[in-house]
Amino acid sequence: MMHLLDMNTDAGPQIAGAKWSFVTRRVRRGAVQKLDGDLSAVRSGDLVLAEVQDIGSHKRLQLSDGRYSALYPKDRIVLACGDRFAEDQFEGIAELSLESADLLAGGGVIGTMLSRNGRVKCPTSLSVIGRLADADGKVLNLDQFALAPSHGPAPARVIGVLGTGMNAGKTAAAAGLVNGFTRYGDKVAAIKATGTGSFGDVHQYEAAGAARTLDFTDAGFASTFRQPVDKIETLTRTLLSAASDCDIAIVELADGVTQVETAELLSRPNYCALFDAFVLAAPGALASRGALAWLAEHDITPIAQTGLMTQAPLAAREAETLGLPVLSREDLSDPATAGSLHNLLSEACQEHVA
Repeated sequence: MMHLLDMNTDAGPQIAGAKWSFVTRRVRRGAVQKLDGDLSAVRSGDLVLAEVQDIGSHKRLQLSDGRYSALYPKDRIVLACGDRFAEDQFEGIAELSLESADLLAGGGVIGTMLSRNGRVKCPTSLSVIGRLADADGKVLNLDQFALAPSHGPAPARVIGVLGTGMNAGKTAAAAGLVNGFTRYGDKVAAIKATGTGSFGDVHQYEAAGAARTLDFTDAGFASTFRQPVDKIETLTRTLLSAASDCDIAIVELADGVTQVETAELLSRPNYCALFDAFVLAAPGALASRGALAWLAEHDITPIAQTGLMTQAPLAAREAETLGLPVLSREDLSDPATAGSLHNLLSEACQEHVA
């Protein structure tokens, strides 16, 4: 049953000892002074204090300091309201009801589940205590603690990592590219431009040697699903600008190329112009063939294929018949590959200028 507070209740006693989730890592905790019990105007990014009721699919929470914490009934946790698009988990929306709420993502996204993959359990159920507010009673949102929007300079080279869907091997490919360019001698930024708040990808980038890691939560988004595409384009530019001191940026886009926001972004010439090249991650040749055909319709030709299919030599050889090289994570992490990609990008740039 949902806790419903009066407007502007003192937050101190309620929030003491609460676990702060990953998506709240930029929040200045001293800004939290009150709790707002009005859920009628909740919007994506609003900060929420909730209490765990029944443990479901997510049994642990990703904390703001980069650790995991097991969840227990009656734990109080600080989350951000958001939408969720995950074919292998949940579809959810940034709405909260008086009856219940759901933990949509272990990185700290709360909302209402609309559907779930039949292979996963129901989400961990929560009861909302209130939205966090400042001393004046204004509800706090992630966007108040975000990087300032910027259209400033980006790294000299930007490579986008696309996929055919979830679990195609995008993050492994991005990490491989980060490692390869780092070993080649570049200062590399790794950016997750779209998705649902989680520290898993950022941790893989860091482990691969990225000099700077950023994701959409740094731009004030708990999730990019159902967000206006203009805002997603701006956040991508902002994150690239924040990495302008790097030689190259590797930018991962979540889910598959036909996911609604990704498809619209890739249909925009101005957005595609942010990238010097793309690589495509796929689980197999047939999936890659379909994605390459869709991309060709939008005048996008990746420079290479990669992904889960590289774990199976037969699948990789089949994909090679599509006319693009197939590179494993080990290939991508080879400094020699980074050097070849530098040459390829320079040639493409010269042809474009000519």
